[in-house]
Amino acid sequence: MDQQYILHQKTWIDEEMYRCIEALTIEGRLRDSVMYSMRAGGKRLRPLLMKSTFDSFTKSEATYTSTAIALEMIHTYSLIHDDLPSMDDDDTRRGMKTNHREFDEATAILAGDSLLTMSFELISSDEALSTEQRVFLIKELARAAGPRGMVTGQMWDMEFEKRKTDVSMLKSIHLNKTGRLIAFSVVAGGYLAGVAPRQVEKLRRVGEAVGLIFQIQDDILDVTGDKEKLGKPVGSDESNEKTTYPKLMGLEGAKQEKRKYEEEVQRLLDELNAIGTPLAELISYMSQREY
Repeated sequence: MDQQYILHQKTWIDEEMYRCIEALTIEGRLRDSVMYSMRAGGKRLRPLLMKSTFDSFTKSEATYTSTAIALEMIHTYSLIHDDLPSMDDDDTRRGMKTNHREFDEATAILAGDSLLTMSFELISSDEALSTEQRVFLIKELARAAGPRGMVTGQMWDMEFEKRKTDVSMLKSIHLNKTGRLIAFSVVAGGYLAGVAPRQVEKLRRVGEAVGLIFQIQDDILDVTGDKEKLGKPVGSDESNEKTTYPKLMGLEGAKQEKRKYEEEVQRLLDELNAIGTPLAELISYMSQREY
């Protein structure tokens, strides 16, 4: 899987996403705030994972589009809220001013709230999905994004900031903050492709491991990456006293930890007969990414 393929898929996701938001007719300053963050770029990793999982298990007509967009809306809402003064208090995101700096704090909060609630409206009104599919997807997404997933991960991340922690706790933080939504991407893609329930649970484990691979690679790149490719200064985690895998395990230890999850993913993909599929190729690309 090459960079050109990723860029092509990203363009498709962006076009679909903007079209959906336009159809939901948000107005005025709130619309500007929502679109500001949605247009700020990003890897679109979660929609890409959902699409590649679906394509790995079926050649049927796509039914994942609204769910993939809803997922990216939730991811974007989480970034808007994470950047707020009451949480991470960040001034920039992806080389741009954060939403609350470009607009104001109240508008940023409401933009995040809008994206969160619109995501569920989008899935619930998708006529390409059966009632059973809509209920399954909404339930799974709510679990991944809420207090049994991303919200608790963010809570722990703030609680343990600048406090001593260990690898086990760090894993729990990232499994919830990042891994649950990534796992949902893979689960939803497989479920909509019609894979058996036992396979869906294996895909969940694939997604959770991929979430950890993604985070460890982020931590490694903060030590070894190229500032121009990353779009941010190398070493920012250390200067911000952030607990990372290299900080707890050393650089080589972090690389070994990543390899452990890569091997787990390979074993699960083999059991799913998914070696050499778009999903396998995308995971390999992600684990070796340079930004």
